[in-house]
Formats: sequence, C-alpha cells, structure tokens
Amino acid sequence: MLLAVSGGPDSTALMHAAAVLRSETPLAVATIDHRLRLEAAAEADAVGRAAASLGLPHAILPWVGEKPHTGLQDAARAARYRLLAAHAASLGAELILTAHTRDDQAETVLMRLAAGSALAGLAGMRPERRLGPGLSLGRPFLGLDKAILVHWCEARGIPFVRDPSNTDPRYSRARLRAAAEILAAEGLTNARLARLAERAARDEAALIQAAEDALTAMAVLGDDGAVRLDGLALCALPDAVALRCVDLTIRRAGGAGHRLERLERLVLTGLLPALRAGLPVRRTLAGLIVSTDARGRITLRTAPPRKNAGPAAPATDLLGNADPPAYIGDA
Repeated sequence: MLLAVSGGPDSTALMHAAAVLRSETPLAVATIDHRLRLEAAAEADAVGRAAASLGLPHAILPWVGEKPHTGLQDAARAARYRLLAAHAASLGAELILTAHTRDDQAETVLMRLAAGSALAGLAGMRPERRLGPGLSLGRPFLGLDKAILVHWCEARGIPFVRDPSNTDPRYSRARLRAAAEILAAEGLTNARLARLAERAARDEAALIQAAEDALTAMAVLGDDGAVRLDGLALCALPDAVALRCVDLTIRRAGGAGHRLERLERLVLTGLLPALRAGLPVRRTLAGLIVSTDARGRITLRTAPPRKNAGPAAPATDLLGNADPPAYIGDA
C-alpha cells in the first residue's frame, strides 16, 4: 500500500496508525511537493524523517512545470493523483490510501451544491474507488471528524504541520471552512452533509444499475464500430435513467469527456422530444455524431476530425483512466 502523507494532522495520523496496524502488506509513503510554497520542501523532508523512524520508505514527488493562473487547486489535485498513481505503479502497489475526513466530505458536498451538481456529484467522495487496472484508492478516515485525528496526534505527542492554504480565503474550501459554524447552526453540520452524500451515492448506484440493465436490452455494436440504441425503448425510460444510458453509451462509443449541461440538452431537449415526434436529429457531442433514423434508432459514431483542430483529447480522467460519466464527481 502507498500512503499519501502531506505532514498535516490527518495524513500524519494515517501514517502512524498504518505503521502500528500493518500486517505483512508492505507499506510505502509518498509526499507531493506542489512547489507552491517555500516551506513545502522542508515539510516533505520532515515527513521523510518521520517515515524513516517508523521503518517506512518515503519518496518526495515534485509537481514540476508551470502552474496555471486560474483553477490552481483543481490542477494541483490532478497533478497529485497522477504522481501518486505513477509512483504506486512503480512500486507495484495495489492500493493508495489518503486521509480525507468527514470534514473534507462535507466541504465537497457543499462545493457540489454551489456548482449545481447532480445526484452523483452530491455523493461526494467514495470510501473506495478504482483508479485503473490493479490500482484502487481508499479513504479509511472518511467517516471520522478531523478533530478526532488532531486529538489522536496531540495525545501521542506526534508533531504535524498546518498548511496555511487551508485558511486562505482565495480558495473556496477555505471560505467554506470559515463559514462552517454559521452553516452548522442552520443544520448543515458535517454529519448531515456526510449522510446526504451516503444517500446520494446509494440512489446513484441504483440509477446506474438501471441504466446498465436497460442498455443490455437496447444497445447494439455494429460492424462499422458505431453503437446503436433503440430510441423508442429509450423514450420509455425515466429521464434520469435515459440520461445515464446515453452517457454510458458515449463512453462505449469512444467519446470524450463532456459536461452534464450538454448531455441534458442532447437527450432531454433534443433526442427524446424528436423521437416522440418522429423527427430526425443530428447532433455532435464528445467527438461523436449522434443521429436518429426513420425507424427510431439512435446511432453514435466517431465524428470526422475538424479542419485546423488539434488532436482530440482522450476520454480520460485525472489519472489517465477512462473518464467517469459526466454526472459523476470525485475529489
């Protein structure tokens, strides 16, 4: 297992607890140096010394290259997971553990609410998810409050650092933390927001299963590589299931990532009304041409390359794996 340790109280508790509880599974530690703060290098070195005292190998993974002027935290997160996945692969590790807490989950749900996310976005972070062939991400502390881990470290005299960016008002997560007491007084406690995430994840899983079952009956892969759907059968489904059917089909047809709003326009205001009225449709989305015929079939095929366009972006997520559905979010 590879432990992602920044030196803060959460990940420091993760490292020490894992060292105490380890069985025969080899453990390794990695720290990302985003090279955004001068203190980061010294903090990463301190994690290395702490890991060595526990008998654990440690690596510092630097995020090199120019940093974006906007969306810095999203870009840092993408780099972080890419670096961790690559290092895990080099070690032959099958599991990466991070120290996300219930506080982090609550903040994620609030951010998704503010962004108008759908059900899967409100499900927040998953306790475990697959990152790629033979590699998973686990979050063993997702049900614990951060305060518990801080107290655990303090009670044992285990030193940790506090990242000043966690309170930097330039970042949305920091602003949400500053408003936590006000939100909790109105009932938006971490516990209730985490419960919302659990319920959203449960219901989203049921909708995904319904979409996969429906696709088994209505999807056909043609000899020409195109994917075809029974449009009339799609019209008979609830909108929420129909959206997920088309989204899953886009991935099977080799489509790229796309936003939920575009998927909703394609399906809810394009395909379904046209099919019910017997009208033809021809749209493009995610590098695919989506069209209907007189028999009510929907065909999805790769669109020809546009003139003066660069190479199409692959349908991958932040780790280089197949993109999750448009309505799925994770942090």
